[in-house]
Amino acid sequence: MSAIEVIGFGAMNVDRIYRVGRILSDGEALVEESGLFPGGSAANTVYALAKLGVAGGVIGAVGDDAEGEMLLRDLEGVGVDTGQTKKKRARTGSAICLADRQGRRAIYILPGANSLLNGDDIDLAYIGQAEMLHLSSFADEGQMEVQQELMGRIPASLKVSFAPGSIYAARGLEALEPIMRRTHILFLNREEADELTGEGFQGGAQRLLKMGCQIVAITLGEGIVRGEKTVTCYVAGGGHQYTIEVERAATKAEGDTIGAGDAFAAGFLYGFLRGKGLEECGYLGDMVARSSIAKIGARAGLPSLEQLSQQYQRERGLPL
Repeated sequence: MSAIEVIGFGAMNVDRIYRVGRILSDGEALVEESGLFPGGSAANTVYALAKLGVAGGVIGAVGDDAEGEMLLRDLEGVGVDTGQTKKKRARTGSAICLADRQGRRAIYILPGANSLLNGDDIDLAYIGQAEMLHLSSFADEGQMEVQQELMGRIPASLKVSFAPGSIYAARGLEALEPIMRRTHILFLNREEADELTGEGFQGGAQRLLKMGCQIVAITLGEGIVRGEKTVTCYVAGGGHQYTIEVERAATKAEGDTIGAGDAFAAGFLYGFLRGKGLEECGYLGDMVARSSIAKIGARAGLPSLEQLSQQYQRERGLPL
């Protein structure tokens, strides 16, 4: 196996996805289809990177059950190292995901084995071999504390990318500050940026840069319409700001938006690791995210490197 470039560290879940006609605040609706899919935010990102030829590993916990085995086999199938994923005497974590055809979703977490991960499970030598550590959230505070404490122990040369998600965003900037000040690339969606800063995505990004993040990438959901184009994300860093625009027809979700943010992070990190500029990283993130939403589940639509290269050539007129 080649040297590991990226290690993902976050909750490991199976996604129980229910396609529904509409997301309700109260009442009843028909489930149109359902299925069980591999998930977990950091694991999704590392999986997507592996499909693009980036060697990766995952740190996390699964249960000693069939669902845990499914998660491990799926990652191993694309070459991800799962040697640092611990098996616990518990049910594998799961996410109950409701998704409608308008691209909206509601996700409910059952942490399961994730809640048993502790600091003794973390191998610093394993982490130290990588170029980048990609963090995503856990449901319980104990595992967030493990991540916070880890920030003071990893090598200074190791870059950290961080996708806090809505669970961590709800805890506020003060709780996330130990991770934020060590973060090189921060991934948020528009709602998370606003919840953390209350300053909108542009003002919020500037505030987060002042906290110590080097790069902030914010996805904009349905986007901002500008004529025949839609602005799908905003990237700031190094004194520059970029808005990523795509053709409006390209933004429709044929599958669901579950895992779209994880896919965006993968495309962005692929560009970053391969020396692309921030604007091109943003476009790569957007392309991988759009591939993801073409199919149901976080991983089924993820592109191979050949597919991404072809898409990049079509849309950017440049070789990848």
